[in-house]
Amino acid sequence: MTSRTDPQQEIDGDVYVWPRHLASTTGTGDPALAPLLDLGWDLRYDDDSNGFVSAPDRRVRLGYLPEGEDDGLWRINAYKDSFGPPAWGVCFNDRVSTEFVTAFTTVLATAYEQRPDAYLARPAPGDDDHDPFLAVVPLLKQGWQIDRPRWDVFAVQAPGGHAGMEFTTGDLDPEIELTTREARWHLWAGKSIDRPVWYATASTDTPVALLTAVTECIADPAPLPRWREATSSYIKGMAQLTPILSPGPPAPTPLDVQRAVSSRRPAALPPASVPRWSTTSRPALPGPRR
Repeated sequence: MTSRTDPQQEIDGDVYVWPRHLASTTGTGDPALAPLLDLGWDLRYDDDSNGFVSAPDRRVRLGYLPEGEDDGLWRINAYKDSFGPPAWGVCFNDRVSTEFVTAFTTVLATAYEQRPDAYLARPAPGDDDHDPFLAVVPLLKQGWQIDRPRWDVFAVQAPGGHAGMEFTTGDLDPEIELTTREARWHLWAGKSIDRPVWYATASTDTPVALLTAVTECIADPAPLPRWREATSSYIKGMAQLTPILSPGPPAPTPLDVQRAVSSRRPAALPPASVPRWSTTSRPALPGPRR
């Protein structure tokens, strides 16, 4: 992100949004796809303009699904066997900040270039490099507070209570983790976990390094640039907005912004390779959890 102290570079926005977990999507997935496409991964589209990206060995697959059946915009799976079930799966919904997804795909690209052991590394409690607690540390350093909302859940909550991260203990059904929001890891921002504006989930065996990349990006104290008129790009009424004061051309009109966003089309994999998001919700919780 361009900082306030670097006025020489063009800043894509007219306000800064803080804290950054109250920012939302930029409206384009291109930055998050770039780390994988730069490695020469295959990109395809379906008839609805959903994008699918596959590693050369088909053992890591990403689906970008703006025309999907639900709000699960990003689906990322990794496989020990390209014809077997996913080893792990991650989902980001359609309001997650593009920067957070980019942090994930950037580290994923690096891990893929190293070896399968890197992008398939299972969390291991007590291990210096793979302990699940490492993913929580960046948030704790920024003042997020430990919480125990239920007996089987360890959680941290952002100052102000408008974001949180939950880790569910005990055994979970691998298929349910991939097809619902009942996953090992659950990140969210908004009024509550049951009514989030954005959310992300990760299944049990998601490598800790990938999760930590996201939490480090969320914990970064620097604000994110957004367009004030593009209210879907931040959580209105919660986020703090500060005008960007820097020399440059006149700010675009709301119509300019709308045209720019609509012209950006990211990317595509056969739909069957990325599991669909279920509308299933916890029966004990009020309201849908989509």
